[in-house]
Amino acid sequence: IALTASTGSEFTFTPLVVLELAKDTHKDTKEWLIQRITDKKNVGGAQLYIKPLEMDDGLKTHNMYIIGASWRRLLLGAEAVCLVKEYQDGSMRAFTYLNKEQYKEFTDDNEDFLTMAECQYIIKRELENLRAIDETMIPGYAQAKLYPGKSIFRRLQTSGILIQYFPLHNRGELKKLTLNWYGRIKPAFLPIDSIQHYFGDSIGLYFAFLEYLTVALFPIALIGMPYYLFTWEDYDKYVLFASFNLIWSTIVLEFWKRGCAKLSYKWGTLVKKRKFEEPRPGFHGKLGINPATGRKEPTYPTYKRQLRIYFVSVPFVCLCLYFSLHVMMIYFRMENWALAFHQEEQTSISAFMLYGPSILYAVVIEIMNRIYRYVAEYLTSWENHRLESSHQNHLVLKVLVFNFTNCFSSLFYIAFVLQDMKLLRQSLATLLIASQILNQVVESFLPYCLQKRRNRKVKQKFQVSRVEKELPFVQQVKLEGEMDTYLVSLNQND
Repeated sequence: IALTASTGSEFTFTPLVVLELAKDTHKDTKEWLIQRITDKKNVGGAQLYIKPLEMDDGLKTHNMYIIGASWRRLLLGAEAVCLVKEYQDGSMRAFTYLNKEQYKEFTDDNEDFLTMAECQYIIKRELENLRAIDETMIPGYAQAKLYPGKSIFRRLQTSGILIQYFPLHNRGELKKLTLNWYGRIKPAFLPIDSIQHYFGDSIGLYFAFLEYLTVALFPIALIGMPYYLFTWEDYDKYVLFASFNLIWSTIVLEFWKRGCAKLSYKWGTLVKKRKFEEPRPGFHGKLGINPATGRKEPTYPTYKRQLRIYFVSVPFVCLCLYFSLHVMMIYFRMENWALAFHQEEQTSISAFMLYGPSILYAVVIEIMNRIYRYVAEYLTSWENHRLESSHQNHLVLKVLVFNFTNCFSSLFYIAFVLQDMKLLRQSLATLLIASQILNQVVESFLPYCLQKRRNRKVKQKFQVSRVEKELPFVQQVKLEGEMDTYLVSLNQND
């Protein structure tokens, strides 16, 4: 939806991000925050446009705002976050506003030059980079302390003043993507470029990998089916199949590296500049001068970060690994109990119960992985890394170490300690199948059902007819605000 506003000259205001404050937010706080968002960059503002969300009857809401930016402001933001675009000579270069005409497909009236995800990402970075200058507290909240360099949005969130801020769907673009993605009758490959254009690089690469892996699994599934259905006395056949798996996995990985690099170069993330990476929005500390750039930015002692890593994060990760191994030993005791019960009863129920421990263990693994992910994100944020790349590296390392131990330690124990091939086959098949089913339910089926349920309730509440098919804009914004956070919805370039 496009709204018309006026700030000296007419411009088309397209809402991209929604900001929701607590309902009892103080009036002085709202006025101060709006002023900081609209102020020019040279005085510490974000230089964005913000409007209160208007109801269908013309009344304005008191706690929800829609945020957008002029085309020039978005282009300057694209330069600030080092977006990479295709040059006229076919090379990929970091975008600069002064040389904007030299970039392929750029025109002053071509707003498709920046994708939907890039525009929302630019606004998100500008909002998160709003920092206190000389304020000592948030106006209206004496207990919400500020100091020069402190992230304003971070303090608003921790104080309970800022409920959430999220990207707003574009109905027209979403309809096109829907028809091009899952609205087709004939089977076809995913529209990866369209997905990346709307949702960003991370989501685009995610679905590109899913599509690639699905196709790559067909040959290994066809060859492995006889090994699962029939019991071979000659174990040399298993060695042959294992050797084929090693060769197949190596080839698949190398081809994916090539495909991933191709997509990353095409989308401009492969050559993105990292030399002078800006501090991440969540980084906090006393305001100081960067000796390289001469600009003011937060500073934080390295030794304090190292103390937090080695005396808190590392022991906590080790404790989680120990707990994971303890759960694994409980699983093996349950396997022994199920086997003894089946040998005693010899019934179909007891035979089915042989798979019970593996299924239960697979569910526990998924639950532990998800809980640990949230804790790892909190710990990594608490470590206060200056750069987003450093933050992501520490987060990935924490998650990778735990997930690998949690998911595969039981298989290694069965293969190399117990050396029970029958139990290994049963555990491997059950864990993989159960985890795939759980992932499909959690990532696809459950969100689809919840979204359908929300849409039905909202349409019934506001009596939207079948002819209209769409909710009013205000109700659509509120519906999107109730959706669960998608991990990379606003982090497409991080």
